[in-house]
Amino acid sequence: MYVCVCKGVTDSQIRDAVNAGAESVLEVRKRLGVMSQCGKCSTLAREVIKEALETTGNTSSALFYEVA
Repeated sequence: MYVCVCKGVTDSQIRDAVNAGAESVLEVRKRLGVMSQCGKCSTLAREVIKEALETTGNTSSALFYEVA
């Protein structure tokens, strides 16, 4: 299913990015561009990232990143 319509990012792509080593929302955003335009996908994208991280067993600082 499409999570980010602006960038055409699917839930599968987000899971693949996490499985490839992305460990935070920021890393997934850098890799895929998700949540970088209108932001309407942020809630669903965070849920997908959280689920993917739980599946891989890595839930360290997963959902948040520092704001300068």
